[in-house]
Amino acid sequence: MDIKTILSKLPYSEPFLFVDEITSIDEKSASGTYIFPPDSFFYKGHFKDNPVTPGVILIECMAQIGLVCMGIFLLDQGKSTEEKVQIAMSSSEVEFLKPVFPGEQVRVRSEKIYFRFNKLKCDVEMFDTEDNLVCKGVLAGMMK
Repeated sequence: MDIKTILSKLPYSEPFLFVDEITSIDEKSASGTYIFPPDSFFYKGHFKDNPVTPGVILIECMAQIGLVCMGIFLLDQGKSTEEKVQIAMSSSEVEFLKPVFPGEQVRVRSEKIYFRFNKLKCDVEMFDTEDNLVCKGVLAGMMK
């Protein structure tokens, strides 16, 4: 499955799509990037006069790139179906190490821990453009 097809199957749209590019994907890992637009809705009121990307949005970006894109890839192995992907995040444990400000680009890297019975669990990391670790954790979700 090619990257354009994976992106077209994502069950998100603006303003809740947090994937600009998938840079690599296979059975074991996925990586991609996203730039947080300075005019994003979630910056209004999130730390008045000093906006910071909310942690829940960072987790969502990590999940969309590192969990959902990989899940779409894994589900489609050998099928090439046009069915809509259904997903539910089942758990997340994330440690935040550095803030992400409006206009910053991040890179997400994900490594599969396991995929069985349509449950995908991954180690996911997010980096800034200077390759500093922003946050890391373990995410899991059910896919159909």
